[in-house]
Amino acid sequence: MHTKRIIPCLDVAEGKVVKGINFKSLVNVGDPVELADYYSKEGADELVFLDIKATHEGRGIMEDMVRRTAEKVFIPFTVGGGLGSLEDIKRILRAGADKVSLNSAAVKNKELIKEGAYYFGSQCIVLAVDAKRRETKDGWNVYIHGGRIDTGIDVLKWIEEGVKLGAGEILLTSMDRDGTKEGFDNELLAKVNDIVNVPVIASGGCGSLEHFYDTFNDGKADAALAASLFHYGELTINEVKDYLRGRDIPIRK
Repeated sequence: MHTKRIIPCLDVAEGKVVKGINFKSLVNVGDPVELADYYSKEGADELVFLDIKATHEGRGIMEDMVRRTAEKVFIPFTVGGGLGSLEDIKRILRAGADKVSLNSAAVKNKELIKEGAYYFGSQCIVLAVDAKRRETKDGWNVYIHGGRIDTGIDVLKWIEEGVKLGAGEILLTSMDRDGTKEGFDNELLAKVNDIVNVPVIASGGCGSLEHFYDTFNDGKADAALAASLFHYGELTINEVKDYLRGRDIPIRK
């Protein structure tokens, strides 16, 4: 069994790391460069840095912030938000990112996944999916523009297609669970893991040590992403890793 990863998420708006509930009511929690440096030293396996308003505001990602952050950390680093072309991807990778996360742009232009994987390698292309359960409760839809627009696209079908196009990893966020601390949507995660053979990162809803265990065990996730728990000091990365080792989950040092 592959070792599991613990990944802090840095959602950035107006140059600051923010956190909200169900993608709303955003609160400023700190400087992204300082937080990235802190988490790197604390033992994070990777970092995810998302400029959550770039696409909605129709602008590119904050390249200088990416560069300064990359200079501080020595662990794999994924960057997303506002990436709409191969040139954008190249710029961010050159600025220091190890991977890029594609969400809205990939939905609007499927070829960007295929072309990105061809030119930079599948390992550099993360398909980010913001999923929300339908009111009929019979599945999930894909949302774009920071959770503002319901595309009507079925999440499972989209992820399956994205992997066939070349996505090397899936960052799957449950909008229903985001910021609630009620636990990851392991039902959704397990369904996704049953249909793809690439790593799946669980995102949205983590509120306790048990939730990390549950998503690795029940959701079959390869990595667990959290924000609030780490940003507010409710748990440390070492506490999470020690707990998981104690429950026989293979975890990185």
